[in-house]
Amino acid sequence: MQGKKASESVTFMAVTMNPADANPYGNVHGGVIMKYVDTAAGAAAIRHARANCVTASIDRLDFHHPVFIGDLLILRASINYVGKTSMEAGVRVEAENLRTGVVRHTASAYLTFVALDEAGRPKEIPPLIVETEDEKRRYCEAQARREARLVQRAREKSCLP
Repeated sequence: MQGKKASESVTFMAVTMNPADANPYGNVHGGVIMKYVDTAAGAAAIRHARANCVTASIDRLDFHHPVFIGDLLILRASINYVGKTSMEAGVRVEAENLRTGVVRHTASAYLTFVALDEAGRPKEIPPLIVETEDEKRRYCEAQARREARLVQRAREKSCLP
């Protein structure tokens, strides 16, 4: 199977935050941001696999700064690592105050997706071709996260009766 460049999966999304997205004090709910993170990451996964992809896990989601009503939520998703049927997508979330132009890095997330065939079974996907130093760094970091997840899973299984 021919590999695909990491740059081919990069997906951008932008959404203006409205009152329905926030609490009474104007702070956008974390769950609203999580939904957009999953949407952007899923699009990047589908672009890489060119198949239906489902979220297997959200490894990590860190909020750095709040997002407010009126902010433009900007998401950049890309595939960081690919296994046989699964892949890690990384998402960077920024919020731009449209009146002042100030942009804040508000969240980062790592999600694992599994590609599915027409019968709903895991499907083999193209390997990832990393070209830039940043892509190589993200690949290496994603590989370390995957190894840590596997160790954690083995630990959890050993605790079962």
